Amino acid sequence: MRTSLAALALAAVLLPSAALAQGKQGTAPAAGPDKDYLVYIGSEATDEVALVRFGPRGAKVEHVNTVGMMPSDPDGPHGVGVSADGKSYYVSTAHGVPFGYLWKYTTVGDSVQGRVELGMFPATLQASPDGAFVYVVNFNLHGEMVPSSVSVVAADEMIEVARITTCKMPHGSRLNPQGTRHYSACMMDETMVEIDTRTLAVSRHFMLTKGKERGMPGAPAQMAGEHGAHDMGGHGLEQPKGPDQSTCSPTWAQPGADGSKVYVACNRTSDIVEVDVGTWTMTRRLPAGNGVYNLAVTRNGKYVIGTNKRDQSVSVVDLASGKEAARIKTKRKVVHGVVVSPDDRYAFVSVEGIGSEPGTLEVIDLQRMQSVAQVDVGQMAGGIDFWKVEAP
Repeated sequence: MRTSLAALALAAVLLPSAALAQGKQGTAPAAGPDKDYLVYIGSEATDEVALVRFGPRGAKVEHVNTVGMMPSDPDGPHGVGVSADGKSYYVSTAHGVPFGYLWKYTTVGDSVQGRVELGMFPATLQASPDGAFVYVVNFNLHGEMVPSSVSVVAADEMIEVARITTCKMPHGSRLNPQGTRHYSACMMDETMVEIDTRTLAVSRHFMLTKGKERGMPGAPAQMAGEHGAHDMGGHGLEQPKGPDQSTCSPTWAQPGADGSKVYVACNRTSDIVEVDVGTWTMTRRLPAGNGVYNLAVTRNGKYVIGTNKRDQSVSVVDLASGKEAARIKTKRKVVHGVVVSPDDRYAFVSVEGIGSEPGTLEVIDLQRMQSVAQVDVGQMAGGIDFWKVEAP
């Protein structure tokens, strides 16, 4: 199920060494990578998942796996996630007829380990820290705007054990580090939803509209009429219009490093809401770039990193000060996903590109606050996850 690199002509580009050597004024420049970092990235338009290696010799595509089962029509791989033990990776294919699927592959050999049908337009996914389950949001772009769901899949058997109704167009599927709470953003309901993974039921939700922020128990009620202010078709690309600038249009919910906070990307207001899990109240709104879309946090709890879909940039927000430590331009437009290496040194960013442009995986050095490498992958690069670190 692999295609050759020569046939795909996937080009790797590394910034000149002189540019890489520029550190902050008055400080010694950080050294380049001394190990290899391996990352999976999905390309929705070409039905591919690429394994990218970045290290002392630059960035390159190791190999490409063609996923799905519809050769005449794109299956649309959207979400990508690696299992806790690193032996498997999962891919959601969104463009089913009418439903999509979750696929399980081996990280060595890309062999299919299983497939299960889920809801309409399965999107973001994450495997649980104990490896037992995979949580996938069913984004549902089809038909009328109705509440959708989160699918819970038993990872070994690849059987859907629960489909939990949450809200309209759930996006961003993330678990806290303990694996006890699952969070997703409701793009058309102005809320974030929390699922208790022990009961597999919605426990709380949080309203995100500016000036009306509040936490509430249980699942969100249907909010008729709210979706008119949101950008559904553009997935966060449409510039906000009209006098009402308070609508959040949440696109991602990311637990913090210790699970005590959750960070929610407000795509329309271009900021990040920080929610305290214990008190279920908003503690801060953090600045980000235009159209902040997906989020990741460093394991040391220092930064939350946001991809700015309308700004062609990545925001690195210092959580101690609540201010942007850097806003780093990307080489192509339509920035999508982000994942941080286990040592907190690098952020790996997926960039969709525009039109016939290839997608891109871009590497940001979090010590230098610079983009240091790019590698081309298939068109509409989106889902991304970290696999492992190796000696070069």
